[in-house]
Amino acid sequence: MTKRINLALQGGGAHGAFTWGVLDRLLQEKDIEIAAISGTSAGALNGAALKAGLAQGSAQGARVLLDRIWHQVGSVHDLRLTGWIAQALPPIGMINAWMESLMPVSPADIAALVTSPYQYGALYRNPLEQVVRSFNFDQVCAKEGPELHIAATNVRTGKIRVFSGEEVSGEVIMASACLPTLFQAVEIMDPATGKTEAFWDGGYTGNPALFPLFEAHLPDDVVIVNINPLHRDAVPQTPQDIQNRINEISFNTSLLRELRAVQFVKRLIDEGRMERGTMKDVLVHMVSDDDLMNTLSVTSKVTPTPYLLHSLKEAGRNACESFLKGHKSDLNVQSTVNLEEMFS
Repeated sequence: MTKRINLALQGGGAHGAFTWGVLDRLLQEKDIEIAAISGTSAGALNGAALKAGLAQGSAQGARVLLDRIWHQVGSVHDLRLTGWIAQALPPIGMINAWMESLMPVSPADIAALVTSPYQYGALYRNPLEQVVRSFNFDQVCAKEGPELHIAATNVRTGKIRVFSGEEVSGEVIMASACLPTLFQAVEIMDPATGKTEAFWDGGYTGNPALFPLFEAHLPDDVVIVNINPLHRDAVPQTPQDIQNRINEISFNTSLLRELRAVQFVKRLIDEGRMERGTMKDVLVHMVSDDDLMNTLSVTSKVTPTPYLLHSLKEAGRNACESFLKGHKSDLNVQSTVNLEEMFS
């Protein structure tokens, strides 16, 4: 019996290679159908590749396309630097090791305080452009295959904007992954307003956005691929660790807010205070590896070395394998995330 699910793919820069591995393993399950995808930042990149492959009716094609996209990301080397700057500097690992031994604050953090991507002028180029331009958007926007929703943040209003279907473009994917200290805001003629709007990373307002997956025609199950640790045992003390945890908390806030709303509705239904069927009783699942992600720094999110990407891919495959062994039978039956415990 086919199990139908929705996927919610979180953003986190190069750590999105973990999601690549999760999807690579999931696509080997012939009896799981992906009905809809909501992705943000790296999750948008993964979601677009997944959709383009499945729109052709081929799980194997989606795996090949995901491989190709992440090999292209690996060739970028460092998402903070435009090519002309990167050529003049030694490897980023050498810079970080040297600077962190001399300074209590990372050079990237200092640069973000005193420089702006707008200072590059005519030399500026978004390093992700070469990756997203390789997509076939007839496939990404096709009616066939799962629905695709991508979140970005409207700079002027501070509100989430979810692009769906034919609205998805290369600019939309770059907008969803646009960290404002690294990249210039992506300007898009938004058909919803008829105006040219500026957008930043969707992680500020929806990482990922769950609400597009709550439509009545979609399955109840939402499988979240989470790459920003929800929990850390140790209290951060170094400047780098403090900034890293601030980053994680900031980019988990919108997800936790939506999960709390899901739990509220579930409680009303369970207590009989809301008639079943009035609102969707969402079944929540999560694939993650907090132990691994706790060992990685925020710096690794913007330094997509091939070794890091392939290590994360294998970790994602292993996490998905564990999830399938423990919970595949729960899909379309019951939640495997205890939301009441999460928010107690």
